[in-house]
Amino acid sequence: MQASMYRCLFCLTFKGYFMATINISLPDNSSRELPVGATVYDLAASIGAGLAKAALAGKINGQLADLSAVLTDGAKVEIITEKSPEALEIVRHSTSHLMAQAVKELFPQAKVTIGPAIETGFYYDFDVEKPFTPDDLERIEAKMLALASADQKIERHEYSSADAIRMFEAMGENYKTELINDLGVETVSVYSQGSFSDLCRGPHVPSTSRIKAFKLLSIAGAYWRGNENNRMLQRIYGTAFIDKKDLEAYLHRLEEAKRRDHRKIGKELDLFSFSDEVGAGFPIWHPKGAMLRTVLEDFERKEHLKRDYDIVVGPQILKSELWQRSGHYENYRENMYFTEVDEQSYGIKPMNCLSHMMIYKSQLRSYRDLPLRFFELGTVHRHERAGVLHGLMRVRCFTQDDAHILCAPEQLDAEIKGVISFVNDVMGIFGFEYEMELSTRPEKSIGSDADWEQATDALLSALKDSGRPYEINEGDGAFYGPKIDIKLRDCLDRRWQCATIQCDFTLPERFDLTYVASDGERKRPIMVHRVILGSIERFIGVLIEHFAGSFPLWISPVQAIVVTVTDNQIPFAQEVYKKLRNAGIRVERDVRNEKLSFKIREAQLQKIPYMLVIGDKEVEHGAVTPRYRDGKNMPPMKPEEFIEFVIQESKNYK
Repeated sequence: MQASMYRCLFCLTFKGYFMATINISLPDNSSRELPVGATVYDLAASIGAGLAKAALAGKINGQLADLSAVLTDGAKVEIITEKSPEALEIVRHSTSHLMAQAVKELFPQAKVTIGPAIETGFYYDFDVEKPFTPDDLERIEAKMLALASADQKIERHEYSSADAIRMFEAMGENYKTELINDLGVETVSVYSQGSFSDLCRGPHVPSTSRIKAFKLLSIAGAYWRGNENNRMLQRIYGTAFIDKKDLEAYLHRLEEAKRRDHRKIGKELDLFSFSDEVGAGFPIWHPKGAMLRTVLEDFERKEHLKRDYDIVVGPQILKSELWQRSGHYENYRENMYFTEVDEQSYGIKPMNCLSHMMIYKSQLRSYRDLPLRFFELGTVHRHERAGVLHGLMRVRCFTQDDAHILCAPEQLDAEIKGVISFVNDVMGIFGFEYEMELSTRPEKSIGSDADWEQATDALLSALKDSGRPYEINEGDGAFYGPKIDIKLRDCLDRRWQCATIQCDFTLPERFDLTYVASDGERKRPIMVHRVILGSIERFIGVLIEHFAGSFPLWISPVQAIVVTVTDNQIPFAQEVYKKLRNAGIRVERDVRNEKLSFKIREAQLQKIPYMLVIGDKEVEHGAVTPRYRDGKNMPPMKPEEFIEFVIQESKNYK
């Protein structure tokens, strides 16, 4: 008995004074001592019960990890809670697994492939015999809710690749075995929850009950690994949020996006159309849409001339040898169309840069000529897969506000900053906020490491000097040079790629572009590729959705419509129409024998900024009564006064 008591006292003494411990650093530079084998969750619990309850995951030495991850001595650890910026992606990834578990329980024969978190939520691809239906989505979502309520623990397990392959083979999950074989690693991690196991790097939330706000959105087809030669899979898209209020707000934005869909509004306003007889991805511009384009293009010409650009025009097709010389044939051929003329192969241009270089080469250039800024509203053709075509946002034929600046090395910084300033001015005119990112060298590229480094440094320096925040997008540059991508934000907080600035040392080398420097030596210019609005088609699509078709006065294809009350006012209405038309106002007339309320309603549906109502009183006083599209009336005024009003308001752009 006494000996037993002494043994217990020894154990307590050992545990109290000799237990091995580790030291953990926290974000506030404090530290905490924990026993060997402690996990991220143990650390959270040692700080406080509230933090332990709120914890979703951890960040160990900058790497995200599960709450179950074991800590090591000296580690710097941050606890990830719902308020952390990393939390949403973890929740969304965990929700994709929850959806896959629900699908497997409802459709046991389904095979799972991959299911990542994406910017707007998540998706998961499944191999099933019959395509999913909207009713299936409802069943899957209901099952997900039940699984989330079941509070199933989500556990991470490490397996040798060989053991993992055997496990997934036994499950009949051949896509998982293919992924493991392609990884070429010795060990992999597998996450399990209830009856479901999935190959994944993680991390994930600790249990299904932490997934609270989600919605399945749509079904689409997707080829395995994006290869058209592989099996077509069923992709289920969904979204998830930390808070149900955020989910409701997002779903409201989705409904608003449907209401603003440029394809729907474009048809309603008779701006453009697509035709299967013409071919997918080739927009046809109707009179009002063509007028909208013309207004934007005239604006572009004016703004470029103000900034010392020269307007040029290149041909639609160029010999294939030129595309081979530029590197497009090797690196971009799958996106191009080719034809033959007089037994000579030609490439239909996907870009405008080759013609601009030919203009530069047409005569000897001096350093006194530089910089040269060639601007072209150039129509290009690119082969896009049918599955990615989307109204005006993704087409096969579009016009770019394309320019190429050829400058001396010492002018490069100023030219890049000049383009950034140009973008800032134009985005301000349209009222768009925007974000910038630097895209670096991709795997498939041309040019020397030294040129790429110099080009990247030039863009990075200009970005830093701009004083605006930016991000680095590794490996997403053009094949001939790094680029600054500028993404505007619309009223629904969506990002759209429009402007870009690309720094190119390679094509001037390939086309032997030179200038005579001040010392009499031949030197190589640097070429900056850039667009401001980007694709005119895409920008118009963005404008339609941003303004829901109610364009600002200065770009509205129809600025006013003359509306008569009865047939008695038709002669005066025709007179007013001609005055406005001659003054450059984009005006229509409605002198039909219809009720005034009907005419006004139709004009409002067409989102025409001003309706000029003419009745007997207006005829008597030689005036018009403008009515704004939101229903507000303006006081009567002479046609000349209205003309001046429109001219002045249009000068303010926004």
